[in-house]
Amino acid sequence: MRVTVDVVGEGEETVETDDGDTYADVVRAVGYSPHEVSVMIDGSPVPEDQPVEVDRVRVLRLIKGGSSRR
Repeated sequence: MRVTVDVVGEGEETVETDDGDTYADVVRAVGYSPHEVSVMIDGSPVPEDQPVEVDRVRVLRLIKGGSSRR
């Protein structure tokens, strides 16, 4: 199945998944660790170990570099 991955603030990418692939596999396919993102479907987070069942997801990065404040 083709899955469109919208990484919030960074653009979209389409990846191919196989039967049994999980949302963690999708996240890795676009270059992120499942520990640094949340996968969202229709605005709700889904477990990273859940099998892929939809053709479009949003990925929200939880950790992003920036300037430090003092």
